[in-house]
Amino acid sequence: MDRWERIDEIIGRIEGALLVLFLSFMIGIAFLQIVLRNAFATGLAWGDPLVRNLVLWVGFIGATLATREGRHINIDVVSQRLSPFGKMVVDVITQFFASSICCLMAYAALKFIKNEAQMRTVTFLEMPAWIPELILPITFGLMAFRFGLRSFKTISMTAPRRKEN
Repeated sequence: MDRWERIDEIIGRIEGALLVLFLSFMIGIAFLQIVLRNAFATGLAWGDPLVRNLVLWVGFIGATLATREGRHINIDVVSQRLSPFGKMVVDVITQFFASSICCLMAYAALKFIKNEAQMRTVTFLEMPAWIPELILPITFGLMAFRFGLRSFKTISMTAPRRKEN
């Protein structure tokens, strides 16, 4: 399990760096667009579509980081009234269910991207639209991995340990 957690930590560091980079770039482009429009009555034709795509990327990378830190939306009305073992069971079931849903969403996103590639739609700077949309299956896959990892970690922590002789 330690190897998977180390991989998750490395991915988390990369995500954090990408989040800072993309957010900074997004703010910079948006600010530049405002200055160009107000001061020079012009703008970058590709600026607004790029900012929209960066919002998508920042949002989804943020969702994967929230999953990593266990800060995703959580409704715990039932678990407040359960024993510690009951809470663990509900947590494992919830994490496994969330992982399954994220797997399905990653699959659906891949089908969506396949359709976009077949339609040959383009976005900013004549880039095929499916390229910036790759963030969808990547992040849903990462969230599935993290929910699954957390589920297996919870099970392994509560499973009875055998004494070594």
